Amino acid sequence: MITKVVGKRVERVGILDKVTGKAKYGADLEIPNALILKVYRSPVPHGIVRKIDTSEAAGVDGVVRIFTAKDIPGENLYGIINKDQPVLTGEKVRFEGDPIVLVAAEDEESADRALAALRVEIDELPAVFDPNEALKPEAPSIHEKGNLLFERKIVKGDVEKGFTASDIVIEETYETNMLEHAYIEPEVGVAYRDEDGCVVVLVTTQNPHSDHAQLVSILGVEPEKVRVIQTETGGGFGGKLDISVQPFLALAAYHLDRPVRMVYSREESFQATAKRHPLKIRMKTGATRDGKLTAMKAEIIADTGAYGSYGIAVATRAAVHATGPYEVPNVYVESKAVYTNNNWSGAMRGFGVPQIAVAHESQMDKLAESLGFDPITFRMMNAFTTGSVTPTGQTLNASVGIRETLKKIRPYYEQLLREADATQLSGLTGMKYGVGVASMWYGIGNTGHPNPSSAQIEVDHEGNVTLFTGAADIGQGSDTVLVQIAAETLGLPFDKIHLVRADTTLTTDAGATSASRQTYISGRAVYEAALEVRKQLVERAAKVFKVPANLMVCEGGFFFPQYREFQKLSLTDIIRRSLVPGEVIRGEGYFNPETTSLDPETGQGVPYTTYAFASQVSLVEVDLVTGQVGVVKTISAHDVGKAVNPANVEGQIFSGVAMGIGMGLFEQFYPRKTKSLDTYLIPTAMDVPEITPVIVEVPEPTGPFGAKGVGEPALIPTAPAILNAIHHATGWWVNRIPADLETIRGLTSADEMEKSKS
Repeated sequence: MITKVVGKRVERVGILDKVTGKAKYGADLEIPNALILKVYRSPVPHGIVRKIDTSEAAGVDGVVRIFTAKDIPGENLYGIINKDQPVLTGEKVRFEGDPIVLVAAEDEESADRALAALRVEIDELPAVFDPNEALKPEAPSIHEKGNLLFERKIVKGDVEKGFTASDIVIEETYETNMLEHAYIEPEVGVAYRDEDGCVVVLVTTQNPHSDHAQLVSILGVEPEKVRVIQTETGGGFGGKLDISVQPFLALAAYHLDRPVRMVYSREESFQATAKRHPLKIRMKTGATRDGKLTAMKAEIIADTGAYGSYGIAVATRAAVHATGPYEVPNVYVESKAVYTNNNWSGAMRGFGVPQIAVAHESQMDKLAESLGFDPITFRMMNAFTTGSVTPTGQTLNASVGIRETLKKIRPYYEQLLREADATQLSGLTGMKYGVGVASMWYGIGNTGHPNPSSAQIEVDHEGNVTLFTGAADIGQGSDTVLVQIAAETLGLPFDKIHLVRADTTLTTDAGATSASRQTYISGRAVYEAALEVRKQLVERAAKVFKVPANLMVCEGGFFFPQYREFQKLSLTDIIRRSLVPGEVIRGEGYFNPETTSLDPETGQGVPYTTYAFASQVSLVEVDLVTGQVGVVKTISAHDVGKAVNPANVEGQIFSGVAMGIGMGLFEQFYPRKTKSLDTYLIPTAMDVPEITPVIVEVPEPTGPFGAKGVGEPALIPTAPAILNAIHHATGWWVNRIPADLETIRGLTSADEMEKSKS
């Protein structure tokens, strides 16, 4: 099929408003007479709240009201997967930053004075900050049910027999870093009561319908009494899946007859929002001398911090993906999410897969080197193909593009090896150059759970076409992609489709903008809605032309019978000839990928309908004097099924590589110490290398026009490719990220000490 819109580099929806500054982000919204909201947060990581004295604070000029836990009319608990996090805690604080009191004031100065005047007495309790320590019987109990949030096991074959049959076994421990999302726009929103008494919350978010459900529970009201509208959102990366300002805005708007506004400072955003789960991974991998993987065993500990958030999802995804995109006949994985008194960990681009990829891709290079294979050949020998069986027992029947991505990067790999050798010979003393390879796989959508999306398309009697979707565009471009899918299916020009999105009163639930799911799942829902509308339009056109519907052609916004293009009529012509004023043509689409829940004992099941695959090669330079590592070039090949918008796909790859460099080389969030961007290092433009994106298309039969997703996958292979390149350059294996100056200098010192001994 020759597509007219899908696969094209169309201009992004809303891009002109963004580049000219007309787009309204949360902090840009003008809402007259709005009160300012601020939160008093716990100064200690663990303790019992004994007394909250608000009398002095309530007397501060400009203060309108002070809220505590007793003012919450509904349930004072929220959470994406399990509800364990209070809106305002009146009993126990579990991390430094837990919210205790909410202040509503006429201005920021009054709110700040009120915060300073609050008197909160907390009896501090012993705290635990290491997840391994938290699992010990004598550890302080953070939640009543204990410190183990969740455990997932994956069992395939007989892992001990697999190791017995191995000619080589590599066993290592890996550690990954706690990360801050560091999006440009901090958490922000406004709220008010409309004329019907509905609490309307306009907020930066990745999931307005989930926000809505949680706010309904917190306020204890009927669903129609809350409306959530996504504002333009300046980045999310998973950090805006959990609610942040939403419950404070809704609570204040519910109680007060005034609009309210809340904007986190960067310091508050650092202190009070989710982080990437740091993982400790013990991995053991076996292979035969002829290069076939035989067994893999992994023990994974995820620090989920004070609250659960997405800890269950992260522990599960890390376990499911622990082998990497390789067929391993014998697998045993034990993955735990553990409460600590650290900042709570939640979703961040990849849900545990970027962390586990550091381990499995390092293992692959260690095995390849020990067995005498180059890294691409070794991966090709073990990579999934159609018919392969995953660790959960799922047979991969279609869209398995990992080998294609490896084939695409091989010429680049060989070229970078030559460049590294040439640069080494002519380069500066103390500089080493290396080339690293890494691959990945990523299940699209939620893991083994229902994962639906819905969408509607309407055509009115004037011929106006409107797409309604609950999908939140947070900069990744889903607005554009969904409109492309609708336009292609309807046979209309791209600019003919009007978009209404992410408003819980006007749109139905499309699920979270997470897990790289919107193009695949919401895209399919849009496709189904468009098919229904197209069917109705064709039937009406057939009546106008007095021909059978199967002889009608719909293309480029025109309808005509086969072989009679000279008689074509526009969509508007057809509508005006067949609809009466007020009549609307409407189609609804729904899609829920076929998955099964994972067996609680063995992890066997079908967690995802489809997977994305990628391979990456990077050239790095290592300064042995300073310990600095720089990425010079990166080539990243991604199997996306079908690139609905190639420019969007390339943009995701560029951003994923940049974020992966931060994860691999710079970024480290230290709970209770890292306060803002002045001490949290993220890549700048000077740190981003020459990036070559390579799009691989192995169509997914259930995806719209064969599409899958690329949002999370774009990040995953970068950090492990860098680590493998560092080894190629220096001979040192780096098992902990970030591979920052101190880490590399430590390896240099250890190497120099070893040489002096010999």
